[in-house]
Parts: sequence; structure tokens; C-alpha cells
Amino acid sequence: MDASRIQGLWLPLITPFRDGELDETSLRRAACHYLGQPVDGMILAATTGEGLTLDEDETARLVAVAAAEVAGRIPIYLGLSGSDTRKMIKILAHTAAWPVDAYLIACPYYTRPSQAGLYHYFAALAGETARPIAVYNIPYRTGVNLANDTLLRLAELTNIVGVKDCCVDQAQSFDLVRARPSRFSVMTGEDALFYGALTQGADGGILASAHVETARFAAIRQMLLTGDYRPALQAWRGLVEVARLLFAEPSPTPIKHWLWRAGLIDSPEVRAPMMPVSEALAARIDMQIEQSRRAA
Repeated sequence: MDASRIQGLWLPLITPFRDGELDETSLRRAACHYLGQPVDGMILAATTGEGLTLDEDETARLVAVAAAEVAGRIPIYLGLSGSDTRKMIKILAHTAAWPVDAYLIACPYYTRPSQAGLYHYFAALAGETARPIAVYNIPYRTGVNLANDTLLRLAELTNIVGVKDCCVDQAQSFDLVRARPSRFSVMTGEDALFYGALTQGADGGILASAHVETARFAAIRQMLLTGDYRPALQAWRGLVEVARLLFAEPSPTPIKHWLWRAGLIDSPEVRAPMMPVSEALAARIDMQIEQSRRAA
């Protein structure tokens, strides 16, 4: 296990809730389930894990429970986000003894710093921990796009090891793959663009949709690695609609509905301001689950 090398299929694990509380039973069940799937790493308390709704004690419990199941078997990254460099440095110090291998850290949200500000933000955080850091560039959530030139400067720092790329600019993503150093990983976080990102040289994906049909997502990358391009494209044509379905309403609500229907978690509950899936989408997901069962 090499936490400094992020590649393959990674899962930003959902956080199960029940009656307003962290559902540790479902969390253990889910963690064990995905250990049996072709998942190369796991991220906790990130966007898909509703990390912004977790208080400090809940995040610590989430990490402890999940790590008890998976630590040492696949890498665990902790998702972090914030807009105050000082507070983020304190969070790194506070979590220094937690059983995680590395961090996934989003660009500062809402404040929209300059490229110089973004560089100094991540450089400051990298200087406060020996753990690897993957940068999370998602402009449509944070309000700021981390330019490739800035990211490549950050890649020169020893423990900045990769990026979860959600810039949604395929030219920017392709140019980054072309220019990045060999030790720096580019992982797409855009589920519906997974196939295209792989064909352009991305190292893998951090995909919320891979909570379902996990093996099928992993198989597409393996086919491309072995040069089986036509079967990979055919497989992707059958899978891309699943990714689109699971983002038809704000994530992770549709994913939780699917996992609940599949019996993996005991409740589809999300925390406000997230809302349960609509009846129309629930019916579509239920239909897709039945089709997947028949095809299995």
C-alpha cells in the first residue's frame, strides 16, 4: 500500500445516518463491502460523505470506525475544506494522530483567492504535515479554478501528490496530463467523464457513482490499460447512464437511495439542506436496480 501514489478507482465513501445520528453499523457494513470490491483507495468525510455537515466528534468517529475495517489494506484519505489557512493548519495538527494516510484538500471556497493565494494556501498546508496531500480542484463549488501553472508549481512540493480534477474543462485537464511530472497523479472526479479522462491519460477516478456497479467501473480502466479499447467503449456505453442517473439530483442523495434499496445501508437519510430523492427519481433508480439484478 502506497498512500503517496493515488491511481485506479477510489471511492469517496458516503456517510450513513439514521435518526439524525452517525449510523456506525451501516458504516462498518459499507466499509467491509467495498473492501471486497476492486477499490484502490477510500476518501472519508469529503463532499459525497457530507463532510460539511459533520461535527468534529462525528468526523473522528467516522474515521475511527472506517479505519478499523480498512486501515492497512487500502489507503484512506481524509477530505478537508475551508477558507482560512490558519484554521486549516490547526485542523491538520488536530488530525495528526488520526488513522488516515493522507488528505484530500479542496481549494478555498467562496473567498476566490488569486493564483498566488491558492499556491500559498496549499504550500502552507503541505509544510505543516508529512502526510501526502491531493488537491481538489472543483471550481463550480468553490468559485475559483486552480490553473495548471499553479498546480504544476505545487506538484514540485514533495507531499503534493495529485489532484482530483473537476475543472470540467477538458482542454485544461488534457494539458495537465501532458505536462504533469510522472510522480503526480491526475484523478478525474467527474463521473460521467471517466472514460474520456482515462483515454486522455488520467490515472483513474475518484467516483461517487462507483458505490454501485463498482466492478464495472474498475473493469473499464483495466480494459483500457490492456489495450482493449473497443470492449471498454462498449462497456462504458452501458454504464454512463448509471453515472448520470446518480447525479440527476444533488449527490449523494440518489446514491444513498440505491444503497438503501440494495440493503447496504439501513437508511437513505441525508442531512439538511440536502433532501430525499424525488418520487420520480426514486422510481427510476428502483427500475435501474432491478435491471442490474437481472443482468447480473
